[in-house]
Amino acid sequence: MRSRQRMFAAVMRLLLKCLRLGRRRRFKLVRQVEQLWHYGHLCLRSLLYNSFTNGDVVLDSLFEPIYWLVDHVTRWFGVVFVALVIGLTSSIVAIVYICLLPLILQTYTPAWICWHLAYGHWNLIMIVFHYYMAITTSPGHPPQAKNDLTGVSICRKCIALKPARTHHCSICNRCVLKMDHHCPWLNNCVGHYNHRYFFSFCLFMTMGCIYCSISGWEMFRDAYAAIETYYQTPPPTFSFRQRAFHKSVVYLWVLCSSVALALGALTLWHAALITRGETSIERHINRKERQRLQKKGKVFRNPYSYGSWDNWKVFLGVDVPRHWLTRVLLPSPHLPHGTGLSWDLPPCVMEQHAPLLAI
Repeated sequence: MRSRQRMFAAVMRLLLKCLRLGRRRRFKLVRQVEQLWHYGHLCLRSLLYNSFTNGDVVLDSLFEPIYWLVDHVTRWFGVVFVALVIGLTSSIVAIVYICLLPLILQTYTPAWICWHLAYGHWNLIMIVFHYYMAITTSPGHPPQAKNDLTGVSICRKCIALKPARTHHCSICNRCVLKMDHHCPWLNNCVGHYNHRYFFSFCLFMTMGCIYCSISGWEMFRDAYAAIETYYQTPPPTFSFRQRAFHKSVVYLWVLCSSVALALGALTLWHAALITRGETSIERHINRKERQRLQKKGKVFRNPYSYGSWDNWKVFLGVDVPRHWLTRVLLPSPHLPHGTGLSWDLPPCVMEQHAPLLAI
């Protein structure tokens, strides 16, 4: 009996030892796998390590194929967008000359006729001039020679010095001086040398659309009421020319009103940026910098802002009072202040303003 108990105890001890040994081996195998995983992860991070890497860089890398597709589509469709702007604007001008102008000459008083002729043609000239200058004027690029170039950073795409307020355009594949954005409707970047042309085009196009919408409101109501009677029984006896007139007036009013709302909002947005002395890109940069300094108890100062009024004078190139007429209300190809490579105090700004940071 005792021998059986001893044998049973020996078997149980052997089983326990086997189980302990199996557990130890399993734990050892798990530890080896974990060590290999951590080692491989460390090797991968060491190969891809960059002190500037953060979440934004990772997201940019993941979305790089989408950015590439959008950039190339925008580049190739820029010509289509320009043709669309020219075609739509020409159609509105043709409708005004063929349909509306004869009616204005027949029904309006001489004073109103003079007003419409003067304002309408002035607005048209300003639109055509500024759009042509915006699409044909280069926004400005850093020079290839690096001897006299003072850079504040290095462009990671061009691998070249980048002056202050200069940014790389992935669509043009070049650095642009004082870059605001790439506009597909211009098929061109908006930068230092054509920023004023772009804003003036938006402003005068918005004014022209508002002018057409207000002036053609009564005609639009009559034309729309006439179109609603097309489907009555019996149908009204409108000629082909009358039907074309009704549809043209409705097309003009709807298009001008839509463009006035959309482009008017964009114009107000850029007017606010100009008032603060910022570009579209700088707004995001300054906002992050303002939040960063606010956490440290400091106040951010935009070094390129000279006050609301002076910002507009610098942007429009107004040095003396007569320039409001010759450079703002009349077509003017004058150049902006500075070269876009350095940002000295413009001559129209009388006093030096606060530095970048103020505690």
